[in-house]
Amino acid sequence: MAVKNILVLLYQWLIFVPVFILITLITALTVMVMAPVFGSKFWGYYPPKWWSRLTCWLALCQVKSKGHENLDPHQSYIFVPNHQSAFDIFLVYGFLNQNIKWMQKQSLRKIPFVGFASEKAGHVFVDDTNPKARAASLEKAKKQIVNGVSMVIFPEGARTRSGKLGRFKRGAYHVARDMKLPVVPLTINGAFNVLHRDGFKLHPGKMELVIHKPLPTEFLTEEEIPALIEETRETIYSALWEKYK
Repeated sequence: MAVKNILVLLYQWLIFVPVFILITLITALTVMVMAPVFGSKFWGYYPPKWWSRLTCWLALCQVKSKGHENLDPHQSYIFVPNHQSAFDIFLVYGFLNQNIKWMQKQSLRKIPFVGFASEKAGHVFVDDTNPKARAASLEKAKKQIVNGVSMVIFPEGARTRSGKLGRFKRGAYHVARDMKLPVVPLTINGAFNVLHRDGFKLHPGKMELVIHKPLPTEFLTEEEIPALIEETRETIYSALWEKYK
């Protein structure tokens, strides 16, 4: 076991990290140059999609996804996944197979190259400093969800520290209700063990993405939002591996 840990550590710092930095820079520069000229629907999605797939494979992770038959590639959705790890982004971006934008924390805008590229790709940075700024972020998100493009919003807001589900916030559901878009619960398994929230050590392993059936919001009222939140939370929970329940 000790030898295996040493080999994984050497692989992580001598191969994974340098190659990851290289493909991240190439992807970011591609998006920064191409998206403003030719549009973000293609250039804000496909280069990051393959960057995400390569990252999962480079991390020696086995990826399984299921439930794709529940989605219409021409329909816009609000996807609500549980948030286990930074690898959630690679798993969803790489293997959901839907053209998506992300709602991200404002702090991520400061990451060199990646933050600027994310902006050009059409992702939305949430200003959570006050209710007015938060509402403006939600309005900006709505403008990106057109022509079959969907939005991914983590309802927990932050990565779990224990692997268990946290409390769900209402923002994603307000966007879905206002735009009359279906909410699609996504269950993420395994990413928590691949890379913990407060760690830097990679643990190659299995990851799974479960795509559940869309839940309509066309006639959803404000009073019914808590029930929809609970339904999506229970749906996500139902497909979690036992160790995350």
